[in-house]
Amino acid sequence: MMQEVFDKLRNLQDILSSKYEMEREIYEIPKALNTKNELLVRLKEDYIEKNDLLKETQNKIKHLKFLLDEAEREREAYEKQMDIITTQREYEALDKEIKSATEKGQQYRKDILREEKEQEGIKVALEQEEEMISQQENELTAEREKNKAESLEKKKLLEELKIQESEIIPGLDEEILFKFERIIKSKSGLGIVPVKDYVCTGCHMVLPAQFQNDVHAGESIHFCPYCSRILYYEEDLIQEDYSFSDAEAGGLADLVDTDNIDFSVE
Repeated sequence: MMQEVFDKLRNLQDILSSKYEMEREIYEIPKALNTKNELLVRLKEDYIEKNDLLKETQNKIKHLKFLLDEAEREREAYEKQMDIITTQREYEALDKEIKSATEKGQQYRKDILREEKEQEGIKVALEQEEEMISQQENELTAEREKNKAESLEKKKLLEELKIQESEIIPGLDEEILFKFERIIKSKSGLGIVPVKDYVCTGCHMVLPAQFQNDVHAGESIHFCPYCSRILYYEEDLIQEDYSFSDAEAGGLADLVDTDNIDFSVE
């Protein structure tokens, strides 16, 4: 009777191990998708930041051009006044204003060139990021379709495993089954293991002699006191006895010619 239970548990172990592994794989499928989605979100956020920086740079250029126009108008106005001045003092004052307006204009031009260069760099970066975003979106769409198909296939296999499980568990003690399922989950798919030479082959710990004898008797379920796995006794292969019976020995003796053997002692 117990041997039947052990056989069921061993078969159930294979099914549960595959079932839990399949459930883990189904759970893990979206993670790769989440990673790609997070990358896409970061790319879009970076794109928005660069786009805002582009607008800011464009506004700076616009403002600098306005200031340049003002500086040039001032210079031109001061230069026109040169025709109507009458004193050296007025000349020196206007010349100073003209130089100041000219210097401001030159500085504004330098600032405009710097900002325009910055603007071009941002535009190039935005174009590159647009391509990356488009590529990432395409990859994400393809990954979703792949994951959907893979998930459906694994769920189908999972349902088949559940059917196999439901066919085996009838007749098994519910408490034993509950413990067994927990052991399978926590012990890398191994919930029932044999005892060999007083050793649990699950955790490789030496078992007490009496406990090993109880397992050997096979009259009830025993859990390893160290790793909690269910134990069963596995008979070692018995070495064949090559000793000869009297009849076989006699038959062999007939094949030996004793007449030519010297049995005397020197």
